[in-house]
Amino acid sequence: MPEETFVIAGASLAGAKAAEKLREEGFAGRIVLIGEEKRRPYERPPLTKGFLTGNDPLDQAYVHEESWYGDNRVELRLGEAVTAIDRANHEVRLAGGERIGYTRLLLTTGASPRRLDVPGARQDHVHHIRSADDSERLRAALISGDRRVVVVGAGWIGLEAAAAARGYGNDVHVVEPEATPLHRVLGPELGQVFGAVHRRQGVEFTLGDGVAEITETSVLTNSGVELPADVVIVGIGAVPNTALAEEAGLEVDNGVLVDAALRTSDPDIFAAGDVANAQHPLLGRRIRVEHWANALNGGPAAARSMLGQDVAFDQVPYFYTDQFELGMEASGDWAGDYDEMVYRGKDPSAYVSSDSDDLEFIAFWLSGGRVVGGMNVNVWDVTGDIQALIRSGEPVDKARLADPDVPLSDLAT
Repeated sequence: MPEETFVIAGASLAGAKAAEKLREEGFAGRIVLIGEEKRRPYERPPLTKGFLTGNDPLDQAYVHEESWYGDNRVELRLGEAVTAIDRANHEVRLAGGERIGYTRLLLTTGASPRRLDVPGARQDHVHHIRSADDSERLRAALISGDRRVVVVGAGWIGLEAAAAARGYGNDVHVVEPEATPLHRVLGPELGQVFGAVHRRQGVEFTLGDGVAEITETSVLTNSGVELPADVVIVGIGAVPNTALAEEAGLEVDNGVLVDAALRTSDPDIFAAGDVANAQHPLLGRRIRVEHWANALNGGPAAARSMLGQDVAFDQVPYFYTDQFELGMEASGDWAGDYDEMVYRGKDPSAYVSSDSDDLEFIAFWLSGGRVVGGMNVNVWDVTGDIQALIRSGEPVDKARLADPDVPLSDLAT
């Protein structure tokens, strides 16, 4: 009987963790992990956090030691791209023409930065952050501390890049079409908090405006404002890398469509990480998550599913960020579907409207009295309790939810 071969297209965090889980679960067959980049799999958060700020070396971002792949009989094929899937013959084709047969195939192809479609957007001083090479190139442009930096987009990537750029002493200006930073993600109240954190560090904002053109020395906004720019950083979202799946005839819609077991419309092909649009058992709807924890946990879940185990991937979405003096963790995915907010601790509006340094609170998003999301700012060791509240699906006593003297663990029972 031929040896079973599991191919993983995408040498990412999700792909590497899937390979690890396959071996942990006793899979003895062939594992081929194929990646377009020439670096072995690494985690991406440091690219806009510790590595970009200069606090952490890139070596800390690698998922495994280099020797791990050989020691665990994982064939790591770097600098190669899977260009086609032959579903009928259970083969993938590489860019050089080589064909590799598979018993099961996992797609962990990730996402690519969304590009600005304006004149000048392809110039060398315009940066996007997706790969380690991108982050190295940007850090080299920022490290002198004497640059005029314009950041396009006040989402998570844009704000983290702005904080890193300002940390080196550069002049930083953020352009965002919404009324506040993070407006679509957090809403105006908490968006103002993040804006205030950055303004206190000297970051300037042009809000309610977009970019019309980028020249060699400036960014021109739609309203006619001209911002001097030696460095431009674009952080306006990401697009899932679905071309491979789409050309193979798999079902695709804002990602590769998978069920709760991370299985695609082809029973022998699975998808995990940024590229997967999964049916979420807990939320009762489809969701595509681009955050680190989804890749960290989704890869192993897909591996178990590939082995025929009973899998229902219901991880509560989780995200974290560090920007200046603000450290934050967020759980849940309310996607604008909430009707009330409750704060535990001081209302953060005091931080926005005064010189208060009090920036410790937990924000909860509620829908029908149930907690659907929670964000702890400079408050630690509560993520498990917040996620338990989300999982419970039960209405909560809002007065007790807001009371710091009531343990969160008491509310989820």
